[in-house]
Amino acid sequence: MTSSLAHRDGLRVLQQAVYCLASWVGVSPPIDPFSQPLEASSVVEELLGWPSQADAWNSHVEVQPLQVIFNSVALENSQSKRVQNTWSAYFFEDNIKFPIIPYPTQDTVNLDDLKPPIREAIAPLSEADWQNFSLLLLLIEKFAAYLSVGKQADISLLDWTRTTAAVAAALANQPDVERLALVSGDLSGIQNFIYTIASDGALKSLRARSFYLELVTHEVVEQLLETLGVPRTNVIYAGGGNLYLLVSGDNASELDSKIKAVQKKLNLWLKEEFQGKVFLALDSNCFPLSAIASSDFSQAWEATTKKLAPQKLRKFKHQLEDVLQVREAYDPCKVCHRDDTHHLKPLNPNEPDSSLACPTCRNMFKLGSVLFKVEAIARTDTSEISGALYWLKCGDSYYHLFETPKQAQAVENADYFLINNWTLADYKTANTSLMLLGNYGCRIQDEDEGGRESFIHSREMAKRAKGLQRFACLRMDVDRLGQIFAKGLGDKQTLPRLAGLSRQMSYFFKVYLNSLAAVRNENLPQNAKLLSPDSRQNLLFIYAGGDDLFVTGSWNEIVEFSFDIYQAFRAYTGYNQDVTLSGGISLHEPKFPLYLAAKQSGEAEESAKGNGRDSLGLFGEVFKWEEWLGISQRQSIDSDLQVYLQDEGKPELFGVFPLVEQLKQQQLDPNYARSFVRNLLNTANLQSQILQEFEDHRREPQYDNERQDIRYYLHLPRIAYTLSRLPADIRTADSFKPVRTSLKNPHNSPYFKAIATWLELLNRTS
Repeated sequence: MTSSLAHRDGLRVLQQAVYCLASWVGVSPPIDPFSQPLEASSVVEELLGWPSQADAWNSHVEVQPLQVIFNSVALENSQSKRVQNTWSAYFFEDNIKFPIIPYPTQDTVNLDDLKPPIREAIAPLSEADWQNFSLLLLLIEKFAAYLSVGKQADISLLDWTRTTAAVAAALANQPDVERLALVSGDLSGIQNFIYTIASDGALKSLRARSFYLELVTHEVVEQLLETLGVPRTNVIYAGGGNLYLLVSGDNASELDSKIKAVQKKLNLWLKEEFQGKVFLALDSNCFPLSAIASSDFSQAWEATTKKLAPQKLRKFKHQLEDVLQVREAYDPCKVCHRDDTHHLKPLNPNEPDSSLACPTCRNMFKLGSVLFKVEAIARTDTSEISGALYWLKCGDSYYHLFETPKQAQAVENADYFLINNWTLADYKTANTSLMLLGNYGCRIQDEDEGGRESFIHSREMAKRAKGLQRFACLRMDVDRLGQIFAKGLGDKQTLPRLAGLSRQMSYFFKVYLNSLAAVRNENLPQNAKLLSPDSRQNLLFIYAGGDDLFVTGSWNEIVEFSFDIYQAFRAYTGYNQDVTLSGGISLHEPKFPLYLAAKQSGEAEESAKGNGRDSLGLFGEVFKWEEWLGISQRQSIDSDLQVYLQDEGKPELFGVFPLVEQLKQQQLDPNYARSFVRNLLNTANLQSQILQEFEDHRREPQYDNERQDIRYYLHLPRIAYTLSRLPADIRTADSFKPVRTSLKNPHNSPYFKAIATWLELLNRTS
């Protein structure tokens, strides 16, 4: 860590925050972090409310549970009811790979249980430890991510500290300037690099490519921090190819020159490494200092993002001569299809008929073979490091991957990144930073790797599936995230709150999804709907970032995982109706090209977005999550049906999931089960066929409500016939009565195809 004024004042803010925690738990620090004022002490005190004196912390600052920032989100025409939840007493424990997901509560929260672990962490800190930027920052994130200190109960001590440190560092050299600047970056073309591969080792390679681009994003951040001379607290957000940094806006032309130098150098490397598929857009936007404490900050955020759009439309414009140069073409790589290299070799040397692949694809395949072991990374300026599992070059830097923090930190003159690691002792080494990564992957003994442990592949996913042997792809993201960040918090759209909102999103997708995949039952919210009690772990995360994900796995487990994610996310965000998810799932044979599988799941996701969002596309059908899960009645979702179906009673079982669940429990004879499902599917197909004839104008309605009658009543005779064919002991059983009456109810007729398809796939044996 450098000794610049920016780093010094950033460190001092961290020391003062830890001092606050120490005072709360009754520990006397060996230093006085208030002995010398911050260069910008008056600014951070006035705008951010940061106490500049020790007695202010001791006398006027109260530690309290953090209010849930999602409760404050309200978009235009919002129907969400305003509630006020808080987070439970929570901290990230040492040596826990999968932290339990915290959920908001309306109960009274007692924070006393947090005091002993905080006391045990702070009391042993030496004077040298109090000068360790990395250690103090991790300590605050570990214990203060869900604590509020001060008057603003919806801002965590962590976000208050980080944003205060960022402002203090940005103003350290010129505390009297009146402008700050946001530096924003975007790596475009990520999907072109990740989702264009097709081979037997595609999943392994895909996961490696996603990880590689995460490192590229980190490298952009590292170079900006070094060039602009600010500490890590000035990174407001970095992930998924996007980044935001807060810096001084005193000299816009000099800032622009520095940014462009970083951009030029990295784009030269990106063009060669990724054959022009990936491009870095970088820009900055200056804004008044006062905006950080008002809703004007959202305008600065939005303006900065918009400035990147023209760059993304004119990629590599300064390198056009080189880009347009005629190059010799060779046989294309069988994995990524590039044809600019003749250095093709077998992708998997252990397979005699393995696809011929380019150097990049071979490297990604090798990386995928060791990635599940990686817990720590050392960033250096040399490739000559012994003991690493693997190394990757990003720009001018080398990232060496290790199994343990101790191995990585044995490398001298390096920056260290520890993946999802909150163990304080591992941050005693300077220049060590936490790296959040959505990286769950089921492990198997891989025959393709000589019996060695590796990530699960599509063939094994299909083999482990229930019923039909298929694997599936799930793509999902947060609806209207841009609007949420631009306008969602209204008058509360300040820098600390936006930082907190961004962090909570990242926690869910990069931390808690790992936990939900690995330890299912302990991480589901109360009263969650489960089709099966299985642990459901045959999954592989390709990517899980700031607000979206791409996950593969056994088809039935992917379907259940999608419902788990939705229910967990809704509970995590306080059931705010303006913070929702949409997703799409596609099913495939093991050797189906992965780039096409990614495309199909993406198309299913787009269909869900087109259904008014808050929806899932699955089995060729698109419904609201509430319809899939049977959480509410159809007429509450589609108001037009209230008039049409007003005389019909509500079914006891509504939607897809409840009927699939109950029909599974009936344990029908296989022959009866197949016949029942086939008749149900035929009914749905007949409905769809006739309705499509109306859409294609091959049939004209004979009366006003004919379409609705076919949609909601055509099924009755066929369902009655189907039910009559079941054995009498099942048909007349008390447990079957809700199924019988609910299948006949018109409210459920739109779901027959999804119900029948789901059951058919579960019952298939090949």
